[in-house]
Formats: sequence, structure tokens, C-alpha cells
Amino acid sequence: MADLRDLAVPVVGAPMAGGPTTPELVVAVSTAGGLGQLAAGYLSPERVAADIAAVRAGGVDTFGVNIFVPETEPVDRDAVARYRDRLLDYAASLDVELPTIEELGDDDDHFDAKIALMCDERIPFVSFAFGCPPADAVAELRRHGCSVGVTVTTADDAVLAADAGADWLCAQGPDAGGHRSVFDRRTEPPTQPLDDLVEEVRARVAVPLVAAGGVATRDRADRLRSSGAAAVQVGTLLLRTREAGTKPAHADALADPARTETVVTRAFSGRSARALRNRFTDEFSEAAVAEYPAVNKLTGGIRRAAATDPDGINLWAGTGFREAVVESATETIRRLG
Repeated sequence: MADLRDLAVPVVGAPMAGGPTTPELVVAVSTAGGLGQLAAGYLSPERVAADIAAVRAGGVDTFGVNIFVPETEPVDRDAVARYRDRLLDYAASLDVELPTIEELGDDDDHFDAKIALMCDERIPFVSFAFGCPPADAVAELRRHGCSVGVTVTTADDAVLAADAGADWLCAQGPDAGGHRSVFDRRTEPPTQPLDDLVEEVRARVAVPLVAAGGVATRDRADRLRSSGAAAVQVGTLLLRTREAGTKPAHADALADPARTETVVTRAFSGRSARALRNRFTDEFSEAAVAEYPAVNKLTGGIRRAAATDPDGINLWAGTGFREAVVESATETIRRLG
């Protein structure tokens, strides 16, 4: 079984669903000596299989795939309906017809099929976000040689994941860009500093840790590794790299001197996520409801229609977003290693 502690460069590329993570990005990160991870979230099993094949065709055998754990609590359709009403005028201004409430039910994102695919493909590293995978799924993955990781935001969740059989954990602090991996979508994400989270998790579980959230410089990475993390994880820092599939409007916004602030919002997906502040977050964060994945589906047409407008899309960004530069991801990883 693969071991994070064997990485030549102790840096992990965050699996960024929705487009930014491409097979080319995974190849570049892994070629640099780090661990690249494909993002299986929102994709069909067939598309994930094609991405896996593309990574291997790029000459990389040691890489990871990240899977979303399905929600355990059903969607509150009344809450979604209220948020849908709030979005109607904005959607109409973009000539977007919002999905009906009946179309916005629960969705397991092909969880079982993706677990089976990981086993069939014997993926070296399989990680999870948005919850703790069932212990039987973890055991099945490990039986097929997959090293299993879980992204956690609290020490209590770390214990749950370790008890379920996780081989390693990604401890995600509050400065992380994109979605916070809270196990309960309706809770507010914790604000415990990453250094404190790493220390507390290390005191309670014995598995290797990856430290994530706002890691943007070599000095910061070194401090986290010296405090006991086996590796650090970076996502925002990769968004402007040449191999990333980031929307141009998003990539450009990260370098826009007029954009100076990140906010944590549920407006785009229903789950708390850190993004650059823009008009959409200003107008809809207060009304947004904690009903993932329904809200993510609800806003999908809006985000597609506004793809070139940085004020209408989710500009996921961690607090270290100013350090993201245009270069190869290979250079980015080696700078941090």
C-alpha cells in the first residue's frame, strides 16, 4: 500500500471539483514529486475512469482520486424553494430557467459505483470529503490496495475517520479555499487555526496527517511539516497554473488588485465554502440555505450563464490567493517542497 510519507516532495495537490483539476494538473503535480489528486465530485464514473486513464497515459502511477461522501440528511425542499424564489429575478436577467423543486432532490453522486471503480483500478490513494465513508467501504478499498484518506475539520471528526479505518487524514483549517469538509453540512465550519488543529489531531490519532488551508509559501509549508504534518496540501496556489482548468474569469480575479477579500458563503452550493467576495456573494449569501446538493444544482445554470463574469461565479479562493501565479504546476510544487 502506498504511503504519504514516501513522497519525494511532501506536497499534495488539492482535488478541485468543477473543472480546475485536470488530468494534466495531476500529472504535473505528481511528476514534480508530490501527490496529484483527481476530483471525482460531480462526474460520472465513466468520466472518472477516462481521467484515470489520462493520468496513467501521462506516465504517472502514484496519484489519488477524491470522492464526495453522500449526505445523510435529506434535502429540506421548503428551504430550497425559498432560496429558489430569491434567485428567480437574477436567473431571469441571465435568461436562465431554474430547475423545479422536484428536480432538486437528493443525490449520492454515484458513490457506490465510484468505490467499485477505485477498487477495480487499484487507485494508490483514495480520499474523501464531506463526511466519513462507511467502514465497509474503507475496508473494501484497503483490500484492493488503496490507501484511504479523509478530510476533517475537527479532532472529533478525525477520531471518527481513524476508527473507520482511514490510513491518513487531511486536516483542513479555516483559511482553505473552496468547500470546507464539515461532516454535517448544516453546522458552521470551525475557525480553529490550522496549527492548533494539526496539534490536536496528532494528539488523538496516530495516522499521518496532511495539513491544508491557506498554505501559500515555502516557509508556511515548512512550519506545518516541522510541527508533525507528513505533507501539506495546496489548491488555490494551483488555480493559475498552466495545467489547471480554471475558468479564465476566476483565474484573472485571483490577480485583480480590486479583489482583496474572501468570504465564507453557502450561496453557490449550500455547503460553506471560501471564495473571493463578489456581487453574487453579497446579494445571496444571507438568503442561502444549507441544502447541498440541491442548491448546487439550483445555481448550476446561473454559473454556466455567467461563466465569463467574475461577479456571477464561484471564485473559490483561500486566504493566500495572492501567491497564485502563472507557471507550471511542477514549478509550484517544487517551490513548496
